[in-house]
Amino acid sequence: MAALWQGIRTNSVAAAMPAFFPEGAYAQVKAIANPGADYANRLVHELGLDIAAAHGQLGAGSSSAQLIGVQVPGGYAHWVSPGTCSNGVGYYEVPNARVVYREGSQTSSFGIASMISWRGVWYVVHLGAVVRPSDAGVVDDPASGSGASAPSSTC
Repeated sequence: MAALWQGIRTNSVAAAMPAFFPEGAYAQVKAIANPGADYANRLVHELGLDIAAAHGQLGAGSSSAQLIGVQVPGGYAHWVSPGTCSNGVGYYEVPNARVVYREGSQTSSFGIASMISWRGVWYVVHLGAVVRPSDAGVVDDPASGSGASAPSSTC
């Protein structure tokens, strides 16, 4: 999560990539034609849009903003069966974790739309939104304070 935070703070997809679902794992999970192209042209592209939007949320204080923590609602974790969401294999997913940060004396937060466990490690797979209405960055449920997670469905 430190890598994700660094990416958001500096508006850098490259810095955030260690926290992002690996391309090799994505190719193994997805039962679609050309998963590599989908990974680059959709997932990483949307990550870049969402990182830029979250960076904008930080505003002028982005360089001094501090990550307090990431709240992961373990009770929302669930198994996604093969065949669901065009997947060839199953995996564990948890929606709506929250990034909690401080700018000066103000604590704020926003959501991580979806994280996937792969070989025992949790990765961000959708930062701002799983499904989006347009090709624009999304900041998931920004809040003053630590906010609250809410259950949601997969894909």
